[in-house]
Amino acid sequence: MKTKVPCRLAKFMSLMEFPSITKFHIPLGSSLVVLSIAATILSPVMATKNCHFPAIFNFGASNSDTGGLAASLFAVTSPYGETYFHRPAGRFSDGRIIIDFIARSFGLPFLSPYLDSLGTNFSRGANFATAGSTIRPLQGLAQLRFSPFDLGVQYTQFKGFKPKTQFIRDQGGVFATLMPKEEYFPEALYTFDIGQNDLTAGFFGNMTLLQVNASVPDIIRSFTSNVMNIHNLGARSFWIYNTGPIGCLPLILANFLPAERDRYGCAKAYNEVAQNFNQNLKEALAQLRKDLPSAAITYVDVYSAKYSLFTNPKKYGFELPLVACCGYGGKYNFSNSVGCGGIIKVNGTDIFVGSCEKPSVRVIWDGTHYTEAANKVVFDLISSGAFTDPPIPLKMACHRNFT
Repeated sequence: MKTKVPCRLAKFMSLMEFPSITKFHIPLGSSLVVLSIAATILSPVMATKNCHFPAIFNFGASNSDTGGLAASLFAVTSPYGETYFHRPAGRFSDGRIIIDFIARSFGLPFLSPYLDSLGTNFSRGANFATAGSTIRPLQGLAQLRFSPFDLGVQYTQFKGFKPKTQFIRDQGGVFATLMPKEEYFPEALYTFDIGQNDLTAGFFGNMTLLQVNASVPDIIRSFTSNVMNIHNLGARSFWIYNTGPIGCLPLILANFLPAERDRYGCAKAYNEVAQNFNQNLKEALAQLRKDLPSAAITYVDVYSAKYSLFTNPKKYGFELPLVACCGYGGKYNFSNSVGCGGIIKVNGTDIFVGSCEKPSVRVIWDGTHYTEAANKVVFDLISSGAFTDPPIPLKMACHRNFT
């Protein structure tokens, strides 16, 4: 039986949320020693042990939500989750998202949403992200379009979560095993994927692009303030994403048709706003490393990684990168009136808005979010260290000496 998605939910989901060498004759054994020493000097990353993250705590919006919004406000419906989970699993994709691949790369289970009270297991971390979340609290009508769980609220939730879980552990019993150990909090990886909705709120709130750009410094100040607060609660290893190429999303392309396109078909000016946000974030994190010398802070250029899917889709096995896999109508297969999983009446007949035939060869899932296939490619790119500052792989994100 097909479930009709409420109009408010469809609109909500549509908004949410880069000299010669002298030769010597050296015995084999000695040459190996020389090579080992050279590798250590030239590449300190190679000489450093991998990190052991016993848990992950994530903060963010829809790109990293594993069910927070679904548990609290709006549950996504079929065909969300069809590729991997074979059912809606609270993720805004056809399958797994980047945070899922991160967890699995460390041998950890998928993160349970903090807001989900049913069947949750926080023993290896928790996910405070909810779709539609912003860094700053929104005012006026914008509050109705986005999640009330902004980053400040997520910090407050984490602040309460930490002592409560230890109280439950101290009580013993079956529930104690579902809570993280106290030593996991300073040893865990803390990931942040948030900011796109702050820009989107401006775009759809009748602000000019100049005004949105002008709001960025204050957004970044709010972000770093929350990171410092979480650091003060014991967090030490931070993996922080910039925002993606928002101008390549059907959400933007379909709603701002007059916007100038770049050579790949993306809305140039909107991507430039995202780049401005990212530059401000990068500079702020550079300062934060000085202010928090005990922390390992990694800036993750997810913008460049994602943009490469639009500039060279064939390299990764993708096609039609600007067209939504699950959607309805127009050049970009996207409409504000009906979203993925919704029902639209056409000539008196109800039409279910389902997915494309092969999500595995598509970049964009529902006009705003990425397919599992695209998420996996992006994870592989960023986890290698090729898109991070400092340039270290995910498995070494606990080391401060590279920052």
